[in-house]
Amino acid sequence: MNANLIAPHGPLVRRIEAEATIIGDQILKIDHFLNHRIEPGFITEMGHELARRLAHFEPNVVLTAEASGIAPGLVVAQALEIPLVYAKKYAPQVESPAISRVIPSPTKGGETKLVLSQRYVLPSDRVVIVDDFLSNGRTAVALVEMAREAGARVLCASFIVEKRFKRGHAAIEAMGVPVATLAQVEALENGRAILTQPKD
Repeated sequence: MNANLIAPHGPLVRRIEAEATIIGDQILKIDHFLNHRIEPGFITEMGHELARRLAHFEPNVVLTAEASGIAPGLVVAQALEIPLVYAKKYAPQVESPAISRVIPSPTKGGETKLVLSQRYVLPSDRVVIVDDFLSNGRTAVALVEMAREAGARVLCASFIVEKRFKRGHAAIEAMGVPVATLAQVEALENGRAILTQPKD
């Protein structure tokens, strides 16, 4: 594991500690600046930090999933000056040939279908995945599988926030894909988020 890929990003860690809403020991909500209400300046700062960590992989495509991955994915793609492709989740009609995966959602119930047109991910592509949260890793694993089915290489999967007490990180690394994250939540206890602390 490359420590630079998972070095805690101080400004994000501090905001989560100060502002997150914690529900029980599983749910952390930072909707007010990340994925419902989005602060352009802060998402740009976080996206640029992810892009800095991803640049040495020399990707030529950012891949994410609709909808909450689009904002950070777009900032990373813009910083790296490469296209963003997102797998469609809502009314997932895409140009054929298409690649799809069905993802069970234990927290929300039911299933989600992700669909990706093979026109937009090519065998020559060097892909990095960008998303907002890493929890159980099902969406990211599906994206890795879909990109590989298209013949592309997946170089890294990156996330703004990771729940370290879930299995997503290990599931992605088991596929031979390194993981980059900006904030690592070790536990949710007594209404507080316990995070890995920056060294500086």
